Amino acid sequence: MRIPRIFTSQALAPNSTLVLAEAQSHYLSKVLRMQAGRELILFNGEGGEYSAEISAVQKKHVDVGVKEFSAENRQSHLQLELAIGVSRGERMDWVLQKATELGVTKITPLITERTEVKLSGERADKKMEHWQQILISACEQCQRNLLPELSEPKNFAAWVRECNAELKFVLHHRDNQGLPQTKNTKNVALLIGPEGGLDDDEIAQAITQQFSPLTLGPRVLRTETAPVAAISLVQYLWGDF
Repeated sequence: MRIPRIFTSQALAPNSTLVLAEAQSHYLSKVLRMQAGRELILFNGEGGEYSAEISAVQKKHVDVGVKEFSAENRQSHLQLELAIGVSRGERMDWVLQKATELGVTKITPLITERTEVKLSGERADKKMEHWQQILISACEQCQRNLLPELSEPKNFAAWVRECNAELKFVLHHRDNQGLPQTKNTKNVALLIGPEGGLDDDEIAQAITQQFSPLTLGPRVLRTETAPVAAISLVQYLWGDF
């Protein structure tokens, strides 16, 4: 039987006890219907993971005993940033989930000319909380112990000026250039537009800032498809695929 992996923001240490937060407790006791004695794996995003065991199931909380520490992080040695225009509906959620599973190190949501999602004030805070929970859930599933860094949404022009990755690519279908297969690197940035893509001026801005055009075949990929394809290729060439 699969051992559940649970993220907690609490400090963890071998041979200690803790009370899980209500959300995690509800998931274990009400959704998975676990009882005392069941094994868990705990991680808090600071690196490594801990074996654990449920010691008691309370009405609203689950008590666990923390056991041994493992330093395994399953982290790609490639520093890979995905900067992507914020898209509507569940597209952005899907991108965040898959990018995490594929080993992206940092994710930066971008406000571009064709971004239709308005983010400000309380709505922006709620959206960031929602996105962070998607990253946590993806790490629980794919066995990553270090969460990708999630940046606050940034203006497109500001981000392309600030990005200092060794290799920088802007994805669009108006070119025919693929990935260079000979140059080794430890640091890559991928720039992808929202639904509707980046406009010509934004592509030109990126190229002025030393971004190389990148086209993935003759077909036009959706904003949620392009990151999966590009990340997979980059991880294959320079990462841990």
